[in-house]
Amino acid sequence: MKPSSKIAELTQIIAPAVSACDVELWGIEFMPQGRRSLLRVYIEALPEARERGEHVTIEDCSAVNHQVSGVLDVHDPIAGEYILEVSSPGFDRPLFTPEQVGRFVGEVVNLRLIHAIGQGDAKRRKVVGRLIQVGDFGMTVLTDDKLEFDIAFDNVDKAHLVYQD
Repeated sequence: MKPSSKIAELTQIIAPAVSACDVELWGIEFMPQGRRSLLRVYIEALPEARERGEHVTIEDCSAVNHQVSGVLDVHDPIAGEYILEVSSPGFDRPLFTPEQVGRFVGEVVNLRLIHAIGQGDAKRRKVVGRLIQVGDFGMTVLTDDKLEFDIAFDNVDKAHLVYQD
C-alpha cells in the first residue's frame, strides 16, 4: 500500500485543491497509457458531513475537477495528454492507506498482492475475504474457504471493498 513516487507527487500537488472544496482526498490512481494517461481522483465527504448523512455530490466532483485542473495546469506534473476523472469512491471503494483499511474491519475485501502468500494449493496473489483484524504493519483476512491469511501492507498492490447488499 505504499504509493509510487508519482502518486506521492500528485497527492502533494492535488490535496490542497481538494481540501479547498470542503471534501477530503480519498486517493489517486494514475495510469500512464502511451501518449494519453488517466488520472483518477477519489473524493469523500468530510467526517462531520458523513455524520450528518451527507455524501459526495456531482457538484462536489465538478468543483474538485475545476480546482485540480487549474493546479495541474500550473505545476504540469504529467507529461503529455491526460484525462482527469473525479469520483466518489463508491460502495466498492478502493483502499489506499492502512488507516482506510482499518475503518472496514468486518467487511469483505478484495486484495491483489505483490508476492504470493500461502502454501501449496492455497498459494495465491489474489485474496478475497472478511477483514478480521488490522495492525500496525498488516491485516488478517479470512476467506470463504476458511483460510486465514496475515498480509503485510507493503505486500498489497491494490485493495478494495466488495459490495454486499
